[in-house]
Amino acid sequence: MERRDFLAAMTVGAAAGGVPLAGATPQRQGGAAARLPSGAADRAFMLDILERMATPVLGRMARGRLRAEWKPEVSATWDKRGIEVAYLEGFGRLIDGITPWLALADSGDAESRLRARLRDQALESYAQSVMPGGADRLAWDGHGQALVDSAYFTSALLRAPKTLWEPLDAPTKQRIIAVIQGLRRVSPPYSNWLLFAAMNEAFLLAVGAQWDPVRIDLALRKFGEWYVGDGWYADGVDFHYDYYNSYVIHPMLTQILGVLVDRKAGFNSLKPEERLAVQLKRMQRYAEHLERMIGPDGAFAAIGRSLTYRTAAHQPLAMLAWRKQLPATLPEGQVRAATVAAQRRIFADPSNFDADGFLTIGFTRHQPSLGDWYSNAGSMYIASESLLALGLPASDPFWTVTGQEWTMRRAYSGQDFRKDYYVDY
Repeated sequence: MERRDFLAAMTVGAAAGGVPLAGATPQRQGGAAARLPSGAADRAFMLDILERMATPVLGRMARGRLRAEWKPEVSATWDKRGIEVAYLEGFGRLIDGITPWLALADSGDAESRLRARLRDQALESYAQSVMPGGADRLAWDGHGQALVDSAYFTSALLRAPKTLWEPLDAPTKQRIIAVIQGLRRVSPPYSNWLLFAAMNEAFLLAVGAQWDPVRIDLALRKFGEWYVGDGWYADGVDFHYDYYNSYVIHPMLTQILGVLVDRKAGFNSLKPEERLAVQLKRMQRYAEHLERMIGPDGAFAAIGRSLTYRTAAHQPLAMLAWRKQLPATLPEGQVRAATVAAQRRIFADPSNFDADGFLTIGFTRHQPSLGDWYSNAGSMYIASESLLALGLPASDPFWTVTGQEWTMRRAYSGQDFRKDYYVDY
């Protein structure tokens, strides 16, 4: 096969949903213009994924029927912890990723009607999650895994307090505060788990409840020690080449420091404003690496544990886009095109969802053999973190600018592309 024919075949083969994701320049396609999907098409694709993730979980939990109607899949190497952890994982991780979109203003169109329904269900689900004796009260008192997923549960409340926290009734708020404070019983290992404890304390600070500055101070000090350079943190003493910088470390460090700055909560020798400025630059640098690891066809490096978290690997790109903090080296049209291409590639196979609409264990399809000893179907909902940019309205330039070819598309179609250098902050 000639090179031109190969590139054309690769282009067609990488497309999903009838949308061409061309891999070559117009010259290498016989003069046919290579077109990326429009912002409207990208947003529609992401909204479909959001609806498919959210509806089965929130629709049942809002009615107190999630446990009764969902028996989550577990990995072949499951460590036999109680399956009740899966429901906290599923709700906490899902809600954290879709919250920015839930917080958008409504306009009466079909998207707004969907949002209004899911928002109401989210609020009712929060109430169900702490209801004494409730059928869908979450597993706050059992396995230490609850500390992990409580941090996503509270992160969502921090991301949109006017949407998810303020509308809750007083008893529900007090119950949430009580269960979060109760998780101090879990002693986190010296790893990314320190950030889960710190995130919860940041939430308690933000809502005016009793909080423990030592848990935040410890996490920030240790990750200051564990920074290994060029935008990457070790996950404890040893460096792990995986996506935990995406799943936990960069997003939570940034959120925690942001709360300290907003609340003017300086303590010890910590200088939150200075730390946040440096942390933002580090996350931007790490985001440059993530963008460069997305291949010409949307495939990205399959590295490290928890690979079944799928597109959660791109949470920093999505978070920076939503917060309008992308670096100048990553134009919005380029980030949108790259990350949605990755979503199309990952979610092309229908077996990513089971017959009842719940996410399955896998990477590009149902692949239970990829599950880790802690993996269950609830764990998979962290993939919603790649949907954060949906918190920008459809009129935002992120969605209206023309899509741009990302680094590896340019590199592998023979175009010039930006050189890369390490940073020392």
